[in-house]
Amino acid sequence: MSRTSRTTHNAPPSAPSVSSSAVSPTVPPLAGLPVAAPAVLQIGYGGPEVLRLSEHPLPHLEDTEVLVQVRAAGLARGTWHMMTGKPYLLRAAVGLRRPRQPVMGHNLAGTVTAVGAAVTRFRVGDEAYGIGRGSFAGFSAAPEEKLALKPAGLDFVQAAVVPVAGLTALQALDASGVAAGMKVLVLGAAGGVGSFAVQMARASGAEVVGACSAGKAEFVRSLGAAGIIDYAREDFAAAGPRFDAIIDLGGNPSPVRLRRALAPGGTAVLAGGEGGSRLTGSIFERQAAAAVLSLFGNRRLTGLMCRENHKDLERISAMIEAGEVVPRIDSRYRLADAAEAMRRLESGGVCGSVVLIP
Repeated sequence: MSRTSRTTHNAPPSAPSVSSSAVSPTVPPLAGLPVAAPAVLQIGYGGPEVLRLSEHPLPHLEDTEVLVQVRAAGLARGTWHMMTGKPYLLRAAVGLRRPRQPVMGHNLAGTVTAVGAAVTRFRVGDEAYGIGRGSFAGFSAAPEEKLALKPAGLDFVQAAVVPVAGLTALQALDASGVAAGMKVLVLGAAGGVGSFAVQMARASGAEVVGACSAGKAEFVRSLGAAGIIDYAREDFAAAGPRFDAIIDLGGNPSPVRLRRALAPGGTAVLAGGEGGSRLTGSIFERQAAAAVLSLFGNRRLTGLMCRENHKDLERISAMIEAGEVVPRIDSRYRLADAAEAMRRLESGGVCGSVVLIP
């Protein structure tokens, strides 16, 4: 997928009338690109009511970035945390009263319309997917390192839900050492990350058990799960040590319960962080407890932070092209309905992923 080095290039859609002073010199108005495009802006922290659709200048393009005309953008749980500003510790990193990055979203799939001077892997017209800045918009700037060519056979809507969810699932399975013959439990199996984790673990030859609500059981079975645990009625740890790996995407069970369900030599990966205090959430407390418990015995608990990179995206692309993984779409919304899409995400009823379409 390598490309030869090139200078900045631009593709030619038409432009609305907006002051050129707001646009980066890397993407000049005279190059044929619009100077602004519709975008979902966040005016503060709170519920979906803080979201506004407005014309916004195209993003500044660094030398190592690619400008993508967004065809679809996936909603991730991290977007909800950004909207609400919870846990509050998050605000210290992204902005105290409102996010410093006003345009929401990270996951994207679309068409390359410009490339920075140092970009070598993409050219104008390429169809790409990955992680960018402010993807709930007509255009988004994305680091070349966080993009891959769109898998053959996927449309933009399917590709847009892959990046963060797919990377998290893949890296969680890597961290747990999932392999053929192992028994794997996926907590939160029906969500965006969970739907990828179940399929990837099944493709590796593992026996997968998915934990979800009763209403989502058939969906999780359709992903390849051999067994289902209804978390409202069953305690996954009650039967004692039986799982070689646990992928915890729900963020609620205590590390003690996770350890109790692990077979000797097993690994639990904590990749979710819901609940906990308003200040820090659960992720720090649970990962600290997990580190302490891992000091005793031969059962390991480890935390996970998603590493955004094109090499792992290309691994996922290969799985998709081989038919081992299929992105699952719960619902689609227009940019103007971003607040409603976020309410759907908040509802807890999502099976797979929610998508915005500019």
